[in-house]
Amino acid sequence: MKKWFIALAGLLLTVTLAGCGNQTVATTSGGKITESAYYSSLKGTSSGKQVLQQMILNKVLEKQYGDKVKKSEVTKQFNTYKAQYGSSFKSVLAQSGMTESGLKTEIRSNLLLKEAVKDNVKISDAQYKKQFKSYEPEVTVAHILVSKKSTAEKVISDLKDTKKSDMTSEFTKLAKKYSTDTATKNKGGKLSAFDSTDNSLDSTFKKAAFKLKTGDYTATPVKTQYGYHVILMLKNPGKGTLNQHKAELKKQIIDNDMNDSTILHNVVAKVLKKGDVSIKDNDLKNILSDYLSSSKSSSATSSSK
Repeated sequence: MKKWFIALAGLLLTVTLAGCGNQTVATTSGGKITESAYYSSLKGTSSGKQVLQQMILNKVLEKQYGDKVKKSEVTKQFNTYKAQYGSSFKSVLAQSGMTESGLKTEIRSNLLLKEAVKDNVKISDAQYKKQFKSYEPEVTVAHILVSKKSTAEKVISDLKDTKKSDMTSEFTKLAKKYSTDTATKNKGGKLSAFDSTDNSLDSTFKKAAFKLKTGDYTATPVKTQYGYHVILMLKNPGKGTLNQHKAELKKQIIDNDMNDSTILHNVVAKVLKKGDVSIKDNDLKNILSDYLSSSKSSSATSSSK
């Protein structure tokens, strides 16, 4: 979960105390702590300023791009995180000092920022060409993982006389017999589909897989940190042309931009300037100076550094 500003759990509510008056937050034997005193103390801290920055940014992003982020998108991403952590999801949230609703708020903030990046970044033809060089479309493979090279060579030898029409069924039998990957061996070694942006698989494994056409398998064992693999390509649509994949390439470039602090700084500056932000508290009047001052001199944002 990318966060441009740092949202600290618990502080989001306290910042809203500004202007609430002298209601009591806590009492002690030494006296009471009022909302106004708490706010005055909080606004002088870097944490308090960061949360106010985030709240301001969320307001202007919601105004400018709120209609482009659907609730279903937030829910989908939330469920992805939930599935990723499984039974430990609630404890991970607790350790982060966050609630489920807080996570959904941050997911929405991230998606809104992504829309802002899309709107303010111009992608050049050169960038599309560069991205296409490393691009590989989504493929589906099956693999057999073994600990010894000789065992992998035995599997390959067993596959040599197999007809292409029988390849998948034969590979399934060999996976059950030899594979040490307990998660896939009873499924014929089949892995979830992946493309060139996948970071969960070994780079050597991916490189070998992308070279295969549908129905082909690796003629030599593929060595990774996990052992030796024999890979069967179940579905490879082929790389095709740049224009065929332009939408996907754009998505990948935008995803890269979401990890570039310079690009994000420039986009946030433009969004805040358009948001006509006015800070009413004199002690906080320069809280956005790093963004609003830079936007005056910034030209149209480009994803080229």
